[in-house]
Amino acid sequence: MADYINLDTLIAIMLAVSLSAAAGFRVFVPLLVLSGAAVIGHVDLPADFDWIETQPALILFAAACLLEIGGYYIPWVDHLLDLVSTPAAIIAGTVMTASLAPEMNPLVQWTLALAAGGGTAGVTKGLMNIFRATSTATSGGIANPIFSTFELIAAAGLSVLALTVPLAAGLAVMLILTIAIRQLWRLAARFQPSATPEPPVS
Repeated sequence: MADYINLDTLIAIMLAVSLSAAAGFRVFVPLLVLSGAAVIGHVDLPADFDWIETQPALILFAAACLLEIGGYYIPWVDHLLDLVSTPAAIIAGTVMTASLAPEMNPLVQWTLALAAGGGTAGVTKGLMNIFRATSTATSGGIANPIFSTFELIAAAGLSVLALTVPLAAGLAVMLILTIAIRQLWRLAARFQPSATPEPPVS
């Protein structure tokens, strides 16, 4: 393609991880943004991922994006979507990172994609699942549409920021991951059984 951005290693990884984090908010929003950017020539993807920058892929991502967005505004369907979208977010993050990673050994490329992309998407999605469950428990689900709107704005905003200012998006993702890991760590600590004191020896 005539017009595309040449990404060095750092920028490429920042872009990939940022889009992966966005997938933790909404799976298909960053895929739609990436596909659109590739179609118009803003991003040049490797030959193995040319399918992402096709018109059929763009239409498919747009349709899936609309269905995903609408589903999160239906009570209880949003929780079912969380179950399905958690592994889907990990897959999406892995694929996007692999497609944006600099040329390298395929084993290293996919290991990086799974660890950085899939891991980032999984952690972000896990944090959102916790927040949604908390929202449901405290408001009876009334506040869930507000939370869904926040997720949508975060996914769209982070995706656009990743393609325009990757370094800023990367810093935002680092902040999100710090919060996510702390929350997940606290949740795990709650479910750890407390140590039972041994009875005194008579």
